[in-house]
Amino acid sequence: MIILRRYLLRETLSVWMVVTLVLLGILLSNQFARVLGDAAANRLPRDAVLQAMGLTSMQYLTILVPVAFLLGVMLALARLYRDSEMAAMMACGVGSGAVYRALTPLVALMAAGLAWLSLEGAPWAMRELQAIELEMRRDAALGVVEPGRFITIGDADAVLYAEQVSADGVLRNLFIQRQVGERTEVVLADRGERRTGADGQTQSFVLFNGRRYEGIPGRRDFRVVEFAEHGIPLPPVPDSALRTSIEGIAFSALLGDSDPGALAELHWRLSGPVSLFALLLLAVPLARTDPRRGRFGKVGIGILIYLVYTNLLTAGRLWLERGVLPEWLGLWWVHALVLALGVVLLLREQGRLRRAPAPPRDDALAGAAT
Repeated sequence: MIILRRYLLRETLSVWMVVTLVLLGILLSNQFARVLGDAAANRLPRDAVLQAMGLTSMQYLTILVPVAFLLGVMLALARLYRDSEMAAMMACGVGSGAVYRALTPLVALMAAGLAWLSLEGAPWAMRELQAIELEMRRDAALGVVEPGRFITIGDADAVLYAEQVSADGVLRNLFIQRQVGERTEVVLADRGERRTGADGQTQSFVLFNGRRYEGIPGRRDFRVVEFAEHGIPLPPVPDSALRTSIEGIAFSALLGDSDPGALAELHWRLSGPVSLFALLLLAVPLARTDPRRGRFGKVGIGILIYLVYTNLLTAGRLWLERGVLPEWLGLWWVHALVLALGVVLLLREQGRLRRAPAPPRDDALAGAAT
């Protein structure tokens, strides 16, 4: 029995890992193209591309792990039914209870990891992504400055060039040209840096030790100004960019918040680990298939049930935010419905096995042979 449990566990784990990697690769390929487009358009620092992809993958895993687990269990068990291995196991006394006992340690381990990812890992990744986005918004007026390259700042009529850019964002040997109507403004400075006000919204670009030229090309009435420090105001950061979205709020902060939106977010994060146990109860009876149908016979039914499951969770989350559902009910009613469906399918499967004709006994076969 221990050998069979290990075999079931190994088969399910291998299929789940393959399904998870395939689904994650599909989602990340689309995200990678978008991130590369932002980096090419100077809307994202190029050294933050891999960081953004890693943070995004943490958020995707909270969605992919449950559906990949459902498909992994169904495909692994369906393969055993197709090759008649499950029939041999059932002849040896291995029923649904043994399958559940074999997969329960895997579900418990995955639920623990998914709980940490949903409650702490994914919100931290969201906060880091928002910090990158905030930095992008602050740099929007200047663009992503690279040494030795001309970039546009503010609008298309302003150009900036920096010979050197230090790690702390200080620009050296600056050249700035701006066209205002017919007048041309040219600024040369030894160094420059961006400064943010105490309110976190107002920001300016400060130049040090430079000279400013103003005038119309072809005329002699140019004005030359030398300065030790010259500030250029930049557009403020929008208030919406400074606020942390509810998906990025820490789990401890959600526990102490009585807002309906925080309650809905808390139940939503808990739905991932809880759904693994409900999906396990569903997957075992759904995986049973006729050897002639193949291992993909009921995969479509499993995906359809999962889509209904997630849509009910999404609707329940919205109803919690609007105060339609009571706080004590939360999203537990959705999990209860899926668990009830799993119990019905399991009882139906057990009843079908009891009604199946019993194999001929050995003494009857011996009498027939004589």
